[in-house]
Amino acid sequence: MRLTVVGNPDNRRVALFTGAMLAAGLPRPTVLPWADVLTGAAPPAAGTLVRVDSPGEDPEVDRLLRRAAAPARHGELIGLADTYAGVMGALGRVAAGGATLLNPARDVAVLCDKRRCHALLSAAGVPVPAALPPVRGYAGLRAAMTAAGWSRVFVKPAHGSSAAGVIALAVGPRGVQAVTTIEATPDGLFNSLRLRHYRDEAEIAGIVDRLAPDGLHVERWLPKAGLRERVVDLRVVVIAGRPTHAVVRAARGPLTNLHLGNARGDLGELRAAAGAAAWSAAMETCERVAACFPASLHVGVDLMFLVGWRRHAVAEVNAFGDLLPGVLAGGRDTYAEQVHALTGGRWDRWRAAAGPVAREVAPCGA
Repeated sequence: MRLTVVGNPDNRRVALFTGAMLAAGLPRPTVLPWADVLTGAAPPAAGTLVRVDSPGEDPEVDRLLRRAAAPARHGELIGLADTYAGVMGALGRVAAGGATLLNPARDVAVLCDKRRCHALLSAAGVPVPAALPPVRGYAGLRAAMTAAGWSRVFVKPAHGSSAAGVIALAVGPRGVQAVTTIEATPDGLFNSLRLRHYRDEAEIAGIVDRLAPDGLHVERWLPKAGLRERVVDLRVVVIAGRPTHAVVRAARGPLTNLHLGNARGDLGELRAAAGAAAWSAAMETCERVAACFPASLHVGVDLMFLVGWRRHAVAEVNAFGDLLPGVLAGGRDTYAEQVHALTGGRWDRWRAAAGPVAREVAPCGA
């Protein structure tokens, strides 16, 4: 098996996937750095399998993706649409030599655009929060919320990830409140690992208006179920169509991402609270999500049970959402499971069952 990984050599995902390949007795994969892809490196040869990892936070890679004269300041939330375009152009160049991407460019194009992903899932009957029509600034956002009768929403950059730039916005008798990862300064918006609370509507409006040019996706804020006085949701990794690994994310606030200082919850406790029928229905939904991306080896599904545990919804689907360190299923972590799916024929069977469209190597920019 010839396999190339597009990723930064010091990326943890690259190291873990390489370890899984070696543990399976397979050759060490070739690592093609993102910077090399973006500066004209020859694409992998026809017949090569290519795993693409997140570009990460390398300043030079960020500059090259955005085709900017200088790197953005660390954590600055600018040029997200340009970064998206850069990623898609790079994947097109990687596939140009006839290599097969384990998550093909057309799937990544949808997964990295929250608007398109939401529309695709909704059309497929996957339960997702309702979304507002496109908004281009704070005034339009408030008008759309009023028209929909919504008092609480999540405002998301269309091309963001890891909760960067996400705003949990609530409007009530006491005014407007926002919880977000954004640190607003006079000369820019910066992603932060510390949640910030804004209550001045003019300041909140300014943040939304500064994010809007790169595209916004706005969803209704649904009440999540809770355990032990924390709200909880799940990251479920689906590999070759099968939900295999899950981690519970527990938070005291609306944003549950673990890198924001939130805790891992007890999966057994969550399954017991939901009950067997609700858990089975949620995993069937994760399978339906994966079926929307039938050429992709894996997707990471952010799934929430709603208050009462009888209903659930999909909040996000991630192209690079398979990093669940320490989570094992059948003795394998997410990377060993992907290697197992590749070598055991499960990925081939998954793509074959999906039909010819899943076997194509599609051009990027779809």
